[in-house]
Amino acid sequence: MATNISDAFARKLGAFVALSATELDVLSRLHRRRRTFVAGHDLVHQGQSEQAAYILSSGWVCSYKSQPDGSRQIIDFQIPGDFLGLRSILLHTSDHGIEPIVEIEAAEVLRQDLLDAFARTPRLATAVLWAASRDEAMVVEHLVGLGRRNALERMAHMLLELGARLALVGMGDKSGYDCPLTQYHLADALGLSAVHVNRVLRQLREERLVTFRGGHVTFDDYPRLVALADFDPAYLDQMGPLLR
Repeated sequence: MATNISDAFARKLGAFVALSATELDVLSRLHRRRRTFVAGHDLVHQGQSEQAAYILSSGWVCSYKSQPDGSRQIIDFQIPGDFLGLRSILLHTSDHGIEPIVEIEAAEVLRQDLLDAFARTPRLATAVLWAASRDEAMVVEHLVGLGRRNALERMAHMLLELGARLALVGMGDKSGYDCPLTQYHLADALGLSAVHVNRVLRQLREERLVTFRGGHVTFDDYPRLVALADFDPAYLDQMGPLLR
């Protein structure tokens, strides 16, 4: 399901604040510098300074931390409508890397552009703060998953979370969604080996809960999958705007 850059970002922020015509105009101004990036080449490098942020238009990226031995932990996956590298323009250096999983399109947002937008529309600044807080809530949930959920529950929870996030921007629903992630991406995100990921996906498929094949996630039995993962989407805070 196609969506454009301003629509996805506006739909996401609209879960917190009912955007006015003025605020939507300011959002459109943030999309003036549009760029394309190829898969596998970082937009933002860990430890980099003086970096722009980006609003993702199309495609998926992952944010990750590199380890001295060359391994990495994927912190999260970003989808259209997400901010990329927001901390890298608010902090002196970026504390993580950001890598496109497929070719992506994104709007480059310079620090001064963002600060000017916040000065013009404080409600928009509050909405971006909400989005950042929501991202933090997801990281907390991922930490719980790594520490307390078994591999089957961990996988089910991540697939359900991605589905809920994509539904917010019109790219998925309770039947499923397109997903470009490989077993290696899932392994780096879930703290598993690629072989273990393959076994878990096979078990979920054999139990007729979810099928991940050909770049598409199909929820075969959504209620049972939710029960398995004990998935409560309240932490995603997508119930409707709090500010009108």
